[in-house]
Amino acid sequence: MDELFAAMERIGQVHPFAKGMGIAAPQIGIARAAAVVHPPGDAPTIILLNPKITSSSDEMDEQYEGCLSFFDVRGLAPRPLKITVEATAPTGETVTTVYDRGLARLVHHEIDHLAGLLYTARMRTGIEPIPVEEYRQTGRAWIYDGA
Repeated sequence: MDELFAAMERIGQVHPFAKGMGIAAPQIGIARAAAVVHPPGDAPTIILLNPKITSSSDEMDEQYEGCLSFFDVRGLAPRPLKITVEATAPTGETVTTVYDRGLARLVHHEIDHLAGLLYTARMRTGIEPIPVEEYRQTGRAWIYDGA
């Protein structure tokens, strides 16, 4: 886990992440089912060990996502608005947590990495990533109806 936190710290010093950020162990060459997610603001960092999505809402939305694996583009990825995740706590017990909206998106994105998926695999057919220079939501949180 120390390597994940160190990598996130280095990346965070170079670029601010208004929507939060995460990193999965396979992204930095570690063959473990582990990821960390740093939500936007002052919320505590989420540690995901052996995470598994056990349920997800039928209600979806589509927002632009970026990825440290290819930082120069953003892509519209549909994701459920709510997910339930079962994971192993650092102390060894199994914990179940419900995430919604932006946090569900961040956690789901990192769990996808553990399964070898990038957000581009979730994009609708015919939709392509756009260059980061064309992306106009840098520095702002995701927008949700009624939020």
